[in-house]
Amino acid sequence: MKTIAKSDKLANVSYDIRGPVLDKARQMQEEGHKIIQLNIGNVAAFGLMPPDEIVQDMIRNLPDAAGYTDSKGLFAPRKAVVHYTQQKGVRGVTVDDVYLGNGASELIQMAINALVNDGDEILIPAPDFPLYTAVVGLAGGRPVHYLCDEGSGWLPDLDDLRRKIGPRTRGLMVCNPNNPTGALYPVEMLKALIEIARQHHLVVFADEIYDKTLYDGAEHTSMASLADDVVFVTFNGLSKNYRSCGYRAGWMVVSGDKRSARDYIEGLNMLASLRLCSNTPGQLAIQTALGGYQSINDLVAPTGRLGRQRELAYRLLSAIPGVSVVKPQAALYMFPRLDPAVYPISDDQQFAYELLAEQKVLIVQGTGFNWVAHDHFRIVFLPNVDDLAEAIGRIERFLAGYRRRLAS
Repeated sequence: MKTIAKSDKLANVSYDIRGPVLDKARQMQEEGHKIIQLNIGNVAAFGLMPPDEIVQDMIRNLPDAAGYTDSKGLFAPRKAVVHYTQQKGVRGVTVDDVYLGNGASELIQMAINALVNDGDEILIPAPDFPLYTAVVGLAGGRPVHYLCDEGSGWLPDLDDLRRKIGPRTRGLMVCNPNNPTGALYPVEMLKALIEIARQHHLVVFADEIYDKTLYDGAEHTSMASLADDVVFVTFNGLSKNYRSCGYRAGWMVVSGDKRSARDYIEGLNMLASLRLCSNTPGQLAIQTALGGYQSINDLVAPTGRLGRQRELAYRLLSAIPGVSVVKPQAALYMFPRLDPAVYPISDDQQFAYELLAEQKVLIVQGTGFNWVAHDHFRIVFLPNVDDLAEAIGRIERFLAGYRRRLAS
């Protein structure tokens, strides 16, 4: 029988957050093992549930949610997004500039597909959220990774970024707050990135999905609030700030120099129409979420659940010999470094496999985020403090055994 092969477009696509190590974890779970999963920011799986008013509003409106909506989404939630954007200081945004989608991930794909021709390049941070790299490749483009500097708190290396710009560069992806590092970019950095985009006529793609998940009183600045003469496509949604991953409710806002982007915007409208509309129940949650009580503020406070878990994870990881980690200012992740002099790891996916097999803790290796070396891994600090302490304790025991084996 002739083999049916997958598309060549998938040759360079990977998503190791849900990759082969997770497949091994599922097999172990089927065999009866209990796995502590630190691999993905699926907040509801850790008991962090959406606000009740969002759930109740969706229930009330569900009987009327069976039909297609406008391809960009319902008017009321799009208007709520406009108000939210204005509160963030972004000027000139109308309801027509807002697109609702099945999560920010769908809209990122739409935005890239509407821009990229075969061989075009998009600048993507390294480490990255691997969806960015995958969708650029699927669109026929070439992802070009610019380094973020751990020594400066994981801020972009502007010199490296400038060196990566070429004649086919079309866009600049910025993830702020950052996944996987938890970095929060200061205004000066955002302005520097905007200036690079201005000089090279790049579209700025700003993923701001964690803009409320902030610690120690930090404040987030939306990139699109800092300039009117650059094209911005800003992504956000309910999945993280409102613990509603499964609702698949996100939005995309086009702002800035929209006149120069008329043809591109026509492409966005075409793609929005092709998928008919995003799921209506998810759309119905947006207005209530943005206008309701912002319970995320309680969670990220020093005494809140996320605030306490972040402190615990940082303290316990930092105490492990040969492990260092930049304390995240935002988001739900840490990206610890394994000192190569202490842990000379040549294959970090194998490292993740061995940790899983021996200690039943699931992490994601750093190269899964297109990091350049085999010396990092990412964890989420979503488990409650007891489970989190147990998980990091297991990582510590595994690394102690690694050191002993190396010394023998």
